[in-house]
Amino acid sequence: MKVCTDSCILGAWTALRLKGVSRILDIGTGTGLLPLMLAQKSDAFLETIETDPDAAGQAAENIAQSPWCERIRLIESDVRKFPFTDKYDFIITNPPFYESDLRSPVDKKNKARHNESLTLEELMKVIISCLHAEGAFSVLLPFRRTAYFEKLAADNGFFSQEKLTIRQTPVHLPFRTILLFKKNKPLKEIINELTIKNEKGKYTPEFSGLMNAYY
Repeated sequence: MKVCTDSCILGAWTALRLKGVSRILDIGTGTGLLPLMLAQKSDAFLETIETDPDAAGQAAENIAQSPWCERIRLIESDVRKFPFTDKYDFIITNPPFYESDLRSPVDKKNKARHNESLTLEELMKVIISCLHAEGAFSVLLPFRRTAYFEKLAADNGFFSQEKLTIRQTPVHLPFRTILLFKKNKPLKEIINELTIKNEKGKYTPEFSGLMNAYY
């Protein structure tokens, strides 16, 4: 799986919200993008888990060549079956997208993008099991799945603290949402929107500012 813009936004946005965080879990690391981004902006120890052997191998190579390799531990396993023994201050995840629609003829892409490997309900069970009571988690979702996941989270005692909707250009509808959840219900949810490119196809100042440390 190639590095995609929306996943980069998830990493950059989350990295600004790690004050006081010492242990982070990344669920479904792919190439290792997210822990590498978070390691640049925090002193936390990161554990990252990936079930696909090829992706895990690529992630291991990327992590090993980074300046932060001593603070990142890669686990090659199915997150639903791995016997976690620690609790985490923060969990970040870019879970499988699209479920039964828009399937790819490539099996590995199906596993990465669809819920054959991890459903949102299963993801929630893992988060409940692995997150400290006072911890937080961020998640990247297709825009159309936002309301469903918010209800799923609320049913399990989590409330959205911040929400970022993402659109490609001003004329496009939102296509992704990033959410930050905690157990406590906020007085008011912080809601913002990010547009990646302007009408002329150039990156917006907001996007460039967010991604400046990485791109």
